[in-house]
Amino acid sequence: MQYKKINNLLGWLCFVIASVTYILTLEPSVSFWDCGEFISCAYRLQVAHQPGYPVFAMLGKLFSLLSFGNNAKVPYYTNMGSAIASGATIMFLFWTITALAKKLLLNKRDDVVDQTNLILIMGAGLVGALAFTYTDTFWFSAVETIVFALSSLCTAIVFWAILKWDAHADEKGADKWLIFIAYVIGLSIGIHLLNLLTIPALAIVYFFRRSKKVTVSNGILAILAGIVILGLVQYGIRGYTIKFAAYFDLFFVNTLGLGFGSGALFFVLLIVAALVAGIVYSIRNNKPVLNLALLCVSFIYLGYSSFAYIPIRATANPDLNNSHPDNAFTLYGYLNRIQYGENPLLFGQYYDAQVTGQKDGNIIYRKGKTKYENAGKKTDYEYDHTTFLPRMYSAEAQDVQFYKEWLKIPEGQAPTFTDNLKWMFSWQMYQMYWRYFMWNFVGRYNDADGQQSTESIDGNWTTGIFDGSKHLPKSVTGAVTYTPLYALPLIIGLIGAAYHFTRKQKDALVVLLLFFFTGLAIVLYVNQANVQPRERDYSYVGSFYAFAIWIGLGVIAIAEGARKFLDGKTAAIGSTVICLLAAPVLLASKEWGDHDRSTKLTPHDMAYNYLISCPPNAILFTYGDNDTYSLWYDQEVEGIRPDVRIVNLSLFTGDWYIRQMQGKMNQSEPLPITMPYDKYKEGVRDAIYYSDRKLDGPQEVKEVFDFITSDDKAAQVEYQSGDYGNYMPTKNLKLTINPEEVVSNGVITPDQKSRLATTMDWKFPPNYVTKENLAILDILAHNHWKRPICFTTTIGNENLIGLQPYLYKEGFTYHLIPFQKDTTIRDQLSKTNTLVMYNNIMTKFKFGNFKTAKYLDHESTSMFYPVMVTTFSDLIQNLMKEGHNDLALKALHKYDQEMPDINPYIDIAGRKMFLAQMAFQLNDVVLGTRMMTNIDNYAVDQLDYNYHLLSSNGSGLDMRNVQISLQVLNGMADFAKDNNQTGLFKKFDGQLKDYVKKFQPVLGSQQ
Repeated sequence: MQYKKINNLLGWLCFVIASVTYILTLEPSVSFWDCGEFISCAYRLQVAHQPGYPVFAMLGKLFSLLSFGNNAKVPYYTNMGSAIASGATIMFLFWTITALAKKLLLNKRDDVVDQTNLILIMGAGLVGALAFTYTDTFWFSAVETIVFALSSLCTAIVFWAILKWDAHADEKGADKWLIFIAYVIGLSIGIHLLNLLTIPALAIVYFFRRSKKVTVSNGILAILAGIVILGLVQYGIRGYTIKFAAYFDLFFVNTLGLGFGSGALFFVLLIVAALVAGIVYSIRNNKPVLNLALLCVSFIYLGYSSFAYIPIRATANPDLNNSHPDNAFTLYGYLNRIQYGENPLLFGQYYDAQVTGQKDGNIIYRKGKTKYENAGKKTDYEYDHTTFLPRMYSAEAQDVQFYKEWLKIPEGQAPTFTDNLKWMFSWQMYQMYWRYFMWNFVGRYNDADGQQSTESIDGNWTTGIFDGSKHLPKSVTGAVTYTPLYALPLIIGLIGAAYHFTRKQKDALVVLLLFFFTGLAIVLYVNQANVQPRERDYSYVGSFYAFAIWIGLGVIAIAEGARKFLDGKTAAIGSTVICLLAAPVLLASKEWGDHDRSTKLTPHDMAYNYLISCPPNAILFTYGDNDTYSLWYDQEVEGIRPDVRIVNLSLFTGDWYIRQMQGKMNQSEPLPITMPYDKYKEGVRDAIYYSDRKLDGPQEVKEVFDFITSDDKAAQVEYQSGDYGNYMPTKNLKLTINPEEVVSNGVITPDQKSRLATTMDWKFPPNYVTKENLAILDILAHNHWKRPICFTTTIGNENLIGLQPYLYKEGFTYHLIPFQKDTTIRDQLSKTNTLVMYNNIMTKFKFGNFKTAKYLDHESTSMFYPVMVTTFSDLIQNLMKEGHNDLALKALHKYDQEMPDINPYIDIAGRKMFLAQMAFQLNDVVLGTRMMTNIDNYAVDQLDYNYHLLSSNGSGLDMRNVQISLQVLNGMADFAKDNNQTGLFKKFDGQLKDYVKKFQPVLGSQQ
């Protein structure tokens, strides 16, 4: 009784410690990446991106209600939902470790736990659970609204529950734990699929407990059985249930003439009837194993039924309605993330493979007015250069280049199977898994992206033990993101794992399976082709969870060794205290600064700046996650600028999204898209290829648009198959300008009228028109300047379809304005509608505590800080160019007041050099001197570090960094000389000459 009571109390203590930690370090508003979408979808019960997160959305809605009408507090409370879920994960981890520790120390399950063993068991639980509390990856997800916190909780619950079943398996009714596990697994599908990866570990626990004879061969079979069950749940229950429902629906709708959904509903009822009949049969015929299996399947389905949320809410047409999955076929594609494409797994092509043939796959069905329609067939390609276990398969140019650079494959040499395996082990496994593992248990240099180099300190792991001799730059060692852990958590965990395998091989194998399937197995299955948009460590948190179990058991192993010199109780207490200091306390002290987001508001305020930069009723084209999701949050939850229509171009390729844009949303009227749905629905005009017809001069956008959307065969080309398709006859486009329309709609002020062009003419860059291009051309042809057209300044050039000469910055957006072209400007995207931009930045912008926040995450520093620097630089430069030096100085002082003096990478120091030069030109010598001195300190710091690398062995030397640093010094020296800043000139010129001399051996080879 004493054991149970202490175990429960300490478990809840772990929950309190972890939850308080996370709540104290919560991000107070929206975070970057998917969080803005998740909060918006939870708050208004909308449909998020594939494969859907209905349970997460509904729980998020519950927490959002704690804001009691203060919408600005909604993200704080949904973030708190993640914090509490993460705290609960730690609690279940504690109980999991104590359960395994108890089995490790006691000969029999019902043996009395003496005081020494009690200390060891509870010490193991505290060390392992609290160590995991403060690990980098888990803490990151614990303080924001993201699925991985709840997913980790599901993993913790099912693993704890299987140990509860194991402890009571011989008792009557113990199998209720297995049914409970099945239900949680079903529910977890509505949060994230990672929880399914616990199934092989659960299966081996069941096997060890129920098997009369355990051998290596039947143990392997048990593991394989677990993998089969995982496949049945993932592909059978989760996938094929919807697929079969879709084909039932096809028959009921197209053949029987019934309504959409009738066949799917019939199939669901058929499953229910079959399960009920099977359960009744198993009871009447006394078949307990069959009964248990059917009950587990039923409860998985019961949990999985949360996905009914998706078509129900899709049918309700909320603002965010990804893929509009209101029917079984679309839902199947949605669940299987078809829009993201498929990666080959066991067999497939190399990156240099040539297509030798193709064959038609399954028919693609789309929902029509009364029936399902044939939208074409999936195409399956055959290749001449294939392999088993294909890892380097992407033929995208940047991916091929990366493969060759990473493996040093000579140009023209075909990749071999050895290259394939090297890529898998060195990049996919080491760089994209083991590096993350080391972050959490060894230490980390910084939070920069480190996917592309094993040698660079950026994004790499470090123990910190030998860093004193590496002459690391102060920009690394002086930052809160430098978190050396001296490898102590790793050492304790490895000791615990070795001890576990020595003493309890079966239990250790269970933990190993959990570790493998939630870690390296994901690497093998996902088969990432290339550099990812962000670091992916969050995907492997289940694996780090498993290792934390061994950190806990390391307490027992160390105590066992200490017993040779100390009595048992002293060894137990000493081991617990030492391990608490070496793991949880060390982790907390090092990681706190890197995870305290309590004062950070950059995602919210950067999104606000995008929206506030737009004129009234604007159409704002975005592209990436971080210039879309936070905007959705600001608009959908806080109601900021509901008149602006946000259009994400990466989604604009979908017919469902174009159709949504043709409807009203919030206070935004429908977009001027004139195409009827039949002209752009799936399978129609997916791509319109360019075929030069040698037309004379630029052609009106409207005429080209009408031509490429015409159903007249005279405007189409006939293919060898006999099918007809539209084509684009020219890339040279123009839009005739009606000055009265432009002025009366407020695009420009009357005094700017003289700057208007008579026509906008530009060249459309791509060789084909995709659906989003088609929709943009439709808008351009029919908008008549009634609604301002804007693009985010972070959008890629390829998404601007050649409109750069007519885009003017007004803050965080480019505004399409038909001014006469200025071909003298080298960087067309540096142009500003200057006074409008000045007003936006000086009176409307928010700055997200950029200067005062305790911690700025990677996106704040590497993405939005550079955007801020460039935004201010372009504004100040153009104010000076237009003769507004007084306003330029105010803008420069605003920059200095709001922005921290940081340098995420050397390029930013180069950009800030121009700000410093402008400070001198505006006669603020004090500010200019301070800025140049700080830039100099950073550049010299980088040069010193690289010179140390050069002096050592040259490994890791960053020549680009060296060259830009020298260019910065040279630029500052020249400017100081030209502006009679003698002291600065002598300093910079002396440094420049010194470093040129030092780096001459490698600079010469670069010339």
